[in-house]
Amino acid sequence: MTRTIRAAAVAALAVPALVLASCAASPDAEQPEADASLRVGLVLEPTNLDIRRTSGAALEQILVDNVYEGLVTRTQENEVVPSLATAWDVSDDGLVYTFALADGVAFHDGEPLDAQDVVSSLQQVVDDESIVGHTELAAVASITAPDESSVEIALSTPDQNLLFALTGPAGLVFEEGDDTDLQTSANGTGPFSLAEWNQGDSIVLARNDDYWGEPAGVAEVVASYIPDFTAGVNAALDGSLDVLTAVDPQLAPQLDGQNGFTLTTGKTTDKYVLAFNNAAAPLDDVRVREALRLAIDHDALIEAVGAGTPLYGPIPELDPGYEDLSDVAPHDPERAQELLAEAGAEGLELELTIPSFYGTTASTFLVSAFNDIGVELTVNPVEFSVWLQDVYTNGDYQLSFVNHVEPRDFAAWADPDYYFHYDDAEVQDLYAQSVAALDPDDSADLLAQAARIVSEDHAADWLYAGETIVAVGDGVEGFPVDSINSRLDLAGVTLAG
Repeated sequence: MTRTIRAAAVAALAVPALVLASCAASPDAEQPEADASLRVGLVLEPTNLDIRRTSGAALEQILVDNVYEGLVTRTQENEVVPSLATAWDVSDDGLVYTFALADGVAFHDGEPLDAQDVVSSLQQVVDDESIVGHTELAAVASITAPDESSVEIALSTPDQNLLFALTGPAGLVFEEGDDTDLQTSANGTGPFSLAEWNQGDSIVLARNDDYWGEPAGVAEVVASYIPDFTAGVNAALDGSLDVLTAVDPQLAPQLDGQNGFTLTTGKTTDKYVLAFNNAAAPLDDVRVREALRLAIDHDALIEAVGAGTPLYGPIPELDPGYEDLSDVAPHDPERAQELLAEAGAEGLELELTIPSFYGTTASTFLVSAFNDIGVELTVNPVEFSVWLQDVYTNGDYQLSFVNHVEPRDFAAWADPDYYFHYDDAEVQDLYAQSVAALDPDDSADLLAQAARIVSEDHAADWLYAGETIVAVGDGVEGFPVDSINSRLDLAGVTLAG
């Protein structure tokens, strides 16, 4: 017997909420304006628009679900739900996935979508190592179209991650043979089309009036990129924005209740990671790594930052395999000093490479915490492009700090070539088993085992899990709350006139 997921079942879950919302609406409430332009402040701008060959949360945030779509997508809680596929079946052995395609889908250039577009798009990911998500489809043996309204993906081995991988760039559907320059333009099937990209300033999305599904709630979205947090608050206060995302917790009180703004706080899979270069001395010594973790009072850091929840391992609460690992690295400066002495690492001097847009709160806290155990920390703030080249690509660093926003990204800890340079055979084996497991609960249990090993090896310090503060202006309804740094579905947002 195959397992079937259908769009109707998902839609049914939303009905009670819609009924309650309609009952609660005030007769005097302002009505949504169909021709409204929604002005949203974002932080990190894409370097280009080619989501096929450029990785990064900035592209996914603005393009996925808005401009481009895949067979499936995910909710704010990271549950996989239908998109271009209205339903899918999975064979009992977990090797064959059959997707039924929605009717009446067309690309923004007017060409109708068919099964061959899906086959071509996914096959390119499988065949081309330069396409984002190539490794995520490593288990795919074949992709075929049994007829014009269905697609079948056959695997060489079960892959618990396949459906979730298809919610990301690897699963996006492009028009076969299209010659659009994806560096600067886009041609998707989503509820918005790309109207303008003003590099260094903004991206403008226009409602796709020929969209195959429910039309977008606003006629236009102007996404302004404001990397300076203070400038973002000022733009909100001077009336330039309807919504400001990623509000700095230290600045949030300036917006709360001001000019009609209200604040929302959402869960995320954001992992603010203090990365250790596990392959380079002195961080190749587990005693040094543990000492650095024990030096950090995580609760005090979260209080200083202003928002977040404790996270002592590589899996956040919204992802499968989460476990409270606070027992692994409690705040214990005295034990930290003992470990440094055992490692012969007293009087240690280290450098922290950090993208400059993160500000100084976390780095200043770490300088003080490490100073308390006799470690001198030098902070090296750099442009994000420099961080990508020096740290992420070349692995040329000692300590680093960055927010890993992607959900279900444990694979990094099973990859010795990733910039953490963490190499453990048992972790790699457990991760492989979790991917091959047919039962999601079994897969999650295996991930939890692997995550505990990674944490007990002190392969990094997970300083905290992020919470996203968003300032939502008067008249804005339906703006997403959770997981917005990695996915920002704007189709359901409305703005009262």
